[in-house]
Amino acid sequence: MSNSVFAGLQPAIVWQHFATLCATPRLSKQEGALRDRLLAWAAARGLAATVDGAGNLIIRKPASPGHERAPGIVLQAHLDMVCQKNADSVHDFSRDPIVPISREGWLQAVGTTLGADNGIGVALILAALEDTRLLHGPLEALLTVDEEAGMGGARGLASGVLQGNLMLNLDTEVWGEFYLGCAGGLDVDVLRADEGEALPEGWTVRRIALRGLRGGHSGVDIHEERGNALKLMVGILHDLAGEFPYRLVALNGGTARNALPREAFATLALPDATGLQAWLERRQAVMRELLRGVDEGLTLSAEAATAERVLDHQAQFVWLASLHAAPHGVRRMSRQVPGVVETSNNLGMVDIGPDGGRCNFMVRSLVDAAATALADEIVSLFALSGTAAEKSGQYPGWAPNPGSALLKTCQAVFRRDFASESSVQVIHAGLECGIIGAKYPGLDIVSFGPTIRGAHAPGEAVEIASVGRCWDLLRAILGELAQQEGRA
Repeated sequence: MSNSVFAGLQPAIVWQHFATLCATPRLSKQEGALRDRLLAWAAARGLAATVDGAGNLIIRKPASPGHERAPGIVLQAHLDMVCQKNADSVHDFSRDPIVPISREGWLQAVGTTLGADNGIGVALILAALEDTRLLHGPLEALLTVDEEAGMGGARGLASGVLQGNLMLNLDTEVWGEFYLGCAGGLDVDVLRADEGEALPEGWTVRRIALRGLRGGHSGVDIHEERGNALKLMVGILHDLAGEFPYRLVALNGGTARNALPREAFATLALPDATGLQAWLERRQAVMRELLRGVDEGLTLSAEAATAERVLDHQAQFVWLASLHAAPHGVRRMSRQVPGVVETSNNLGMVDIGPDGGRCNFMVRSLVDAAATALADEIVSLFALSGTAAEKSGQYPGWAPNPGSALLKTCQAVFRRDFASESSVQVIHAGLECGIIGAKYPGLDIVSFGPTIRGAHAPGEAVEIASVGRCWDLLRAILGELAQQEGRA
């Protein structure tokens, strides 16, 4: 572990692997360098490893001697990470390592995401493959690619590849909870081509910046009503039109479909910018009050900018009116699972200029039909202006199985080793379990993980002690399952 922040962290066998992940860029769809590194690592330890047609890495470890007839266990996590950074960060996710800091019991990134989602899960699995003292039945590590950008690895996994009949997914973010179900979802991608106009002669150009929001995971944090920088900026532009005539040059913000946008930027041309800064200061105070206790760190500022062209009047109207009317946030809470969001939508990315633009909505739901219905509403909204909007990438939810035998084992081990009761949850975020389970009917699946806060946002952190507890729990569960000889 070359990074000194990892020195002394326990269990070292887990943290050394997370250090490797931090040192190796792993953007979605660009996991090749990490995968090659892990292939070489597996070969050096005599572990059978293959890469399937979708790019997923599968590593197998034979059962401990005498436990060959124990049920086969699939350990599953994804290799890629959400790559989010603050606008003032110079970090390049394609080449720069993540350099975390340790702060008050948490390992945290500064100005970027950490990649604990799902790097800690990967590190736990690699530790299980490496630990020669671990008692276990036949193990398969399924390390998928492209989870954060569309679950391409899980989608491309062929049936008949996995041999185990139990699966532990290590991609959830609250210690002490076992997850038994998750939301499905799909994307709505909007694309419009336009022809801009010349900048009106003598007009002033200003770039308005909205910063300081918390952001977060568009599934896990959507119910907290954190600010969406894009929706807030569109609201600002809507109200600004009543005070200052302007022409829109550009509107952009958000860099990940599954992250709540933290920052948004609008470039405007105005005949006279006098009073704009004062108006923004008043608006900032109002918005901080509206977001009190949730996102009052919001800031609004304007700076001089340059432009040669603006959107035409019709394109400006269509984009701003449509985005203002478009849904965002929780649509409905679940009646079957109290306290859990059933259906939601995140306006995650917008990039608009004089020649046209695009935006993305990510829809999630525990009910597949509800996700489709909300996506259809968004498509219909944009159809009113003749703007193309297409649904894509729909993936199924993971339906809970309360009778899961694997869950009962996990709960019993937790109760025995931690002298407390665990809880069973359904998560509104998307996990690969639903997709994998659909390809392998009868696969008994449970998910758990350490405590992670701020996933999908700069400043993401993982609680160090909970990683150690997860390692102890994983070892204990595998040991218990190894005793279940001859299980069908």
